[in-house]
Amino acid sequence: MSKKKKRKKGSPFTDGLFYGTQIIFIFTILGCIILFFVSDYWKTTVQLYKDAKTVVENSNREDFSAYQTSMVYDEDGNIIKLVKKERFQIYLNIDNIPEAAKDAIISIEDKKFYEHNGIDLKAITRALVALMKKDEITQGGSTITQQLSRNIFLTHTVSWERKVEEIFISLRLEKIYSKEDILEFYLNNVYFSNGYYGIEAASVGYFNKPSSELNLSEITFLCAIPNNPTLYDPRKNIENTIKRRDRILDEMLEDGKITESQCMEAKTYPIVLDSMEVQSAGTYVDSYVNYCATRALMEKNGFVFKNKFESTEEEQEYKALYEEEYNKWSEALVSDGYRIYTSIDTEMQKKLQTAVDDRMYGFVTQQDDGVYNVQAAATCIDNDTGKVKAIVGGRSQDNVESSFNRAYQSKRQPGSSIKPLLVYAPALEKGYHAGSTLKDVKTEDGPENSGDVYSGSISLRSAVEKSRNAAAWSLYQAITPEYAMEYLLNMEFTGITEEDYNLSTALGGFTKGFSSVEMASGYAALENNGIYRTPTCIEKILDSNGNVVVENVGMEKSVYSEETAKEMTDILEGVLTRGTGAKRRLKNITAAAKTGTTNDNKDGWFVGYTAYYTTAVWVGFDIPQELEDLSGSTYPGEIWNTFMEDIHQDLENRKMNQ
Repeated sequence: MSKKKKRKKGSPFTDGLFYGTQIIFIFTILGCIILFFVSDYWKTTVQLYKDAKTVVENSNREDFSAYQTSMVYDEDGNIIKLVKKERFQIYLNIDNIPEAAKDAIISIEDKKFYEHNGIDLKAITRALVALMKKDEITQGGSTITQQLSRNIFLTHTVSWERKVEEIFISLRLEKIYSKEDILEFYLNNVYFSNGYYGIEAASVGYFNKPSSELNLSEITFLCAIPNNPTLYDPRKNIENTIKRRDRILDEMLEDGKITESQCMEAKTYPIVLDSMEVQSAGTYVDSYVNYCATRALMEKNGFVFKNKFESTEEEQEYKALYEEEYNKWSEALVSDGYRIYTSIDTEMQKKLQTAVDDRMYGFVTQQDDGVYNVQAAATCIDNDTGKVKAIVGGRSQDNVESSFNRAYQSKRQPGSSIKPLLVYAPALEKGYHAGSTLKDVKTEDGPENSGDVYSGSISLRSAVEKSRNAAAWSLYQAITPEYAMEYLLNMEFTGITEEDYNLSTALGGFTKGFSSVEMASGYAALENNGIYRTPTCIEKILDSNGNVVVENVGMEKSVYSEETAKEMTDILEGVLTRGTGAKRRLKNITAAAKTGTTNDNKDGWFVGYTAYYTTAVWVGFDIPQELEDLSGSTYPGEIWNTFMEDIHQDLENRKMNQ
């Protein structure tokens, strides 16, 4: 006959303590419930529920990929810039996220992810108990859905209101989106330290390769970081990261996601960080890439660029619309994860910057903001493609940051460097030729020649070589500014005003002037047999999924006839052999060029080309003033010669206009 097991009796003290604790707990719960209804807590809770419902129901998939990082590549495919705000993010759809990453994050963060409805009741209960004890929430684990809710829709501030809204949002997310969607959103938005958001950005940032190329050890290593991005920061606490990686591997083994041999192999695999390198080409390249890419997106989406207007009102309306669209697509460039492939040659960029800095080294006076007073700008275009290879918008300065890129943002008086494009090539189109005789005499209302020297009459070729102002003036008068100016407008020169339709523009006296990008593209058209190509550094733009968004950027059109372009090139070769640019002749490469100097030596230009490249250089003060010894053949010519000699060292002497 079996005996009943008697319950062990406790002492009166322990029994009383046990039941007393239970009674206190029950009354505490009842008190909280009563307090909830007699206070404003219930009103706040109802409002939080409504807010959560609204925010989730108004969401869409784009809300979870709103801050992707765009990346810029040079001509060799090297990353030279990350176009971003404060975060680096590359979005992947669920099918492209490695299975091991999905398994690892579920094993370590939320084992019941596929079973719960978005919240962990046990963890929430622990949080409520903590609230009752300390009047604040300091503990309580979160599901993947809750973490996603916090990362996208909420802040990380600790409060009961935020926790309640997090719960409501999580429950609504699970009703609207699938588990696969939520996992995709989470793995693309969770923080991996050092500014990396999402598994792909972390993979590129820490291992310099896409997540699809990571092994199990590397993937679990990355998945160790989000739990505490500071404690598990691989660059500062890699030992901690490896320890948590091993714990994740153990959890995956326990969950049946990997085998024991896979677990051991992953634990013994040596982790070697290979941080992504951004081979910065400098701030001048950065700003120009942003400018070109933004305009390419504008054009792709239907914006029509204009540089000629029938009225002031039309111009103002255009500028307002331009600014609106530019800001719109510039913002998209920052957040939509584009892949921007450019024509920039980083080595050539360094050489052009060095040529500018070395020649301008002696000018040390500075403006109030620390920027050098005397500046320079230069642009180099590849004549085979019409694309910008290098662009320098100013001198390099340590500890002085300037976003102003003079190479495309600054309009300066071109002086005589505009004559081939505005006067002589248009005249050749009208039937003039290199041997045509021009008047070279001083007139009452006409300009002065350099040195006050006049020939009476002079050949067109000699007038170009010697940069005779009187001859250019008389020829311009004959062909008329109205006729000649159309050539600049056809080559997209901007800033031309009604006041510019006068004879002084023959000598470069414009209201606003032109940039080195515009000057280089105009001269490049001469080498390209008269065919103008819109200057840009964009080869193509892909979206975050690898689809081509923009390609074949820019348009091309015939501005001068082939005969005109060849004859103008032949004439400009003489500038480097017998004319004002003779001191800057290249040693072993045939080139054509023109100098330009404005009144009182305020602006100096040297623009020239070979069969390979066209380079335009400007030197002067940001705020125009006289610069002693400045002429086209001095500082600008020296920069041009130094750079062009350098980049042509290993190139054979090729005939132009081929």
